[in-house]
Amino acid sequence: MRSHLHPWQLLSVIVAGYLNAEQQRVIDYLRAENQILREQLGSRRFRFTDDQRRRLAVLGKALGRKKLTEICSIVTPDTILRWHRRLIAKKYDGSCKRKPGRPRVMQEIRRLVVLLASENRSWGYERIEGELRKLGHHVARTTIANILRDHGLEPAPERAKRTTWTEFLRTHWDSIAATDFFTVEAWTSKGLTRYHVLFVIDLSTRRVEIAGISGTPHGAWVERVMRRLLDDFDGFLLPHRHLIRDRDPLFTKAVDELLRSAGVEPIKLPPRSPNLNAYAERFVRSIKSECLDRIIPIGERHLRCTIDEYVEHYNRDRPHQGLGNELIEPLERPPTTNGAVTCEERLGGLLRSYSRAA
Repeated sequence: MRSHLHPWQLLSVIVAGYLNAEQQRVIDYLRAENQILREQLGSRRFRFTDDQRRRLAVLGKALGRKKLTEICSIVTPDTILRWHRRLIAKKYDGSCKRKPGRPRVMQEIRRLVVLLASENRSWGYERIEGELRKLGHHVARTTIANILRDHGLEPAPERAKRTTWTEFLRTHWDSIAATDFFTVEAWTSKGLTRYHVLFVIDLSTRRVEIAGISGTPHGAWVERVMRRLLDDFDGFLLPHRHLIRDRDPLFTKAVDELLRSAGVEPIKLPPRSPNLNAYAERFVRSIKSECLDRIIPIGERHLRCTIDEYVEHYNRDRPHQGLGNELIEPLERPPTTNGAVTCEERLGGLLRSYSRAA
């Protein structure tokens, strides 16, 4: 049977079929992704803002109840259609013509409620109400609850269960150290050899200590290094109670048990999260860009001397932006504008530091 379609009509049919198939694949993917996110959230209740309800209501009404039944996963079709009916009712209830009362004051109250709840996770409605009174605002608890719900903030018991990484660091700032490895290549009698450098850094002071350098690191070696860092006399980790580390297999169970026995809790980071160990990562970038990328180590001894010189410069001579451009080890006397400026060089002038002659 011969087709009565013109070539251009046949082409249109083929293109339309392709586009429909492509759209269906996109829809299938988005539905699968949506379902995965829903499974991740578990039984947690979704809290929608008014704007989110409006967007879903408008799009959902256009699809119709039958289609919504097939694709809805976070709310029921009845809920979306109910939101749509409310939109229609609101259109004709005259609310759009009403003059707002004290808009600036209400905006300020909303901002303060969200701020207080976000920065103080354990504060309930009454505690927030009391704090607002101190700031000159008398707000009912139901209003506070509505504001938090509109902004997707859970009640105090739920908020208090979650501690952000920033909050954890701020709370334990003076007792946290971090550790990590970085690698560097050096020329030896065996050719180009890779060395692993293990270091620790005090987050509050930024002081760094090279814990060990090895061409063949293993778990027992790391355990010996940690034992030295926990020495009762001058161990770097003595004043610390938490040690941030990544999931490197060299940090064995025996290493963690050793740390805990000395009162130091190892904080194992999630996979692929270098930003959570940002201070250690920043040191690695500094030593490489300022020193190791600009020198060719000849042998392990040369490598060790180079790293030791840089760490001495880092701890004693180099201002740090994270410390307000101050030194890790403060000067014995405040600087003056008197006296000649002298330059101290390390590694043949690769590292320089300036000071006033006494």
